[in-house]
Amino acid sequence: MMSSSAQPATRGLPPPSWEVRALPAGHWPSFYNAVLGAFHEPEPPEATELWRTVAEPQRCVVVEDRGIITGTAGAFSFRMTVPGGRLVDTAGVSLVSVHPTRRRRGILSALMQHQLESLHHQGESLAVLTASEAPIYGRFGYGIAARQLSLDIASRRVRLTMPSGPSDVELAAEDPDKALGSCEALYARQVPRRPGMLARADGWELLPLLDPPAWRHGASPLECVVARAAGEVVGYARYTVTVDWSRNNTAEGTLRVRDIEARDPLTYAALWRFLLETDLTSRVTAPNRPVDEPFLHLVSNVRHCTPTVLDSLYLRVVDVPIALTARTYASGMDLVLEIDDSLAPWNHGRWRLSGDITGAVCTRTNRAPDLSLDASALGSAYLGGVALTELAGAGRIREHRRGALTVATTAFASATAPWLPHAFCRSLLPRL
Repeated sequence: MMSSSAQPATRGLPPPSWEVRALPAGHWPSFYNAVLGAFHEPEPPEATELWRTVAEPQRCVVVEDRGIITGTAGAFSFRMTVPGGRLVDTAGVSLVSVHPTRRRRGILSALMQHQLESLHHQGESLAVLTASEAPIYGRFGYGIAARQLSLDIASRRVRLTMPSGPSDVELAAEDPDKALGSCEALYARQVPRRPGMLARADGWELLPLLDPPAWRHGASPLECVVARAAGEVVGYARYTVTVDWSRNNTAEGTLRVRDIEARDPLTYAALWRFLLETDLTSRVTAPNRPVDEPFLHLVSNVRHCTPTVLDSLYLRVVDVPIALTARTYASGMDLVLEIDDSLAPWNHGRWRLSGDITGAVCTRTNRAPDLSLDASALGSAYLGGVALTELAGAGRIREHRRGALTVATTAFASATAPWLPHAFCRSLLPRL
């Protein structure tokens, strides 16, 4: 079925002979082959099988041109933590592609518009994605809502200051597959504590263990260390090690952290100390950590850690009143937001938002606006990791009533930085 919106201009090319429609039953293999072709990436069979098991073909749409798939888009059914700790149904947008010979013909715009309208009709108030190319999705109302910290640590040149207090934590190396159940139970307990984290749906628990030999590039198979206290799993870390003997017959290995979760500061520090002191290594990398990572306040010299902040999770508010009342706010406010959202006319206009730490109410209003912003700015602000003052400084938010920006910035803030440790974009899997 075509999107209800008009097809985009095709820059002088003949009118398009395609339409956006649901993926026919049984056509998943051809759909996924089209995605692989658009990304120009060979994929090990282990990864392809994982995608097959978690796929939701009923949520996939295609564009076909004379019987050939030239555009794809899909979504996964997730629940995501929002400020206040509530888990909200969220569409994880993924598998978006356009065939290289059909780009710049309006196919992507039609796919994204069709998907947005479908999500609205299905009652999902939030959509998230991780962008393979950063400039693409802002024009569809997605904003950077969470960032990630990448660490590159000269491990032999730093030490950790361990938190004070008694600890009965014991570390043990375990087979990642055998430890999966207890590690996932700990992960599930962590999810409500941080905005942006996704609860694992069935099948996704295997994602952290994906370790095809073709992706190792000389690294060890995936390793796991588990922390226990009084017999209970209270932390774990998954990692790989690449040992380099080429320099004067001296080991200069790199330990790459895939996951680290801990119940408390003592367990967290014990796991990091283990990783930094692993034999035959002189470097530890952690490509995806939250921007408020406590490690930076334990290490003796942060200048040997090379922290880099990268964009991570992009968020789109699909339904303004439902999304804004699903989260709580750090302080009281009563504001009118004027939202510019031409792609989602049901969101466009003025909304009165009243809320505090206990909850919120959001209704349409004719009152004069206190703040004006577009859909992508709202997406950036939603999880509390991007300050409204930061967006206003870039001209993305306009203040109409003096003091309203300060009130809104304080209210929207999250005490814990949003973070996405759960990848769901296939192009990011080799970089887990």
